This record gives sequence, C-alpha cells and structure tokens, in this order.
Amino acid sequence: MAQAAGENPLGLKKSLKLALTRREYRRRRGGKIEVIELPPSARLLYGLYFALVFLVGLIVLEIAHLLILRTWNSEIFAAITGTSGTVVGVFLTQRG
Repeated sequence: MAQAAGENPLGLKKSLKLALTRREYRRRRGGKIEVIELPPSARLLYGLYFALVFLVGLIVLEIAHLLILRTWNSEIFAAITGTSGTVVGVFLTQRG
C-alpha cells in the first residue's frame, strides 16, 4: 500500500494500540513458546485519546495565560500534572 508524502506510517491510534498491547508467553508441548497478543479495549483507547487531547489543551491554555497575563496559573498546572499522571498510570498498569 502506497503512503502519502509526509504521512506517518504509525499514527497516534496505531502507535497507542501497539504500545498498550499485552503479550503473554506460553510454553507449548515440545518446548515451543507461543506468543499471545492481547490488544487494549476500545474504551481504554478512547479514554486515553481524550486525556491526551485534554492535556494538550491545558498546555496551550497555560501558555496563553503566560503570554497574555504574564502570570503563572497554579490551578491549570495542577490539572496538567493530574492528567499527565493519569496518562503515565495507564501505561504503567496496562503494560504490567
């Protein structure tokens, strides 16, 4: 399949799904190892997409606040910290 110029072969959707896919290794008779891939649920992926979009929006809001009002907003920063902690927590718990 031909890919358009400048197109990322692993988009956000595909790379997140690949990063959150669990792999189980089972030994079969005869000593062969079987690899079973367990993809993440669609619900988890959509929640993570929403969290990432929300995180980017908060970062843009904080930058706009700094540029326009020239002050730091600790409430926006707390929301950024909480959202980024949630995203990191998803990756740490899903990968096992």
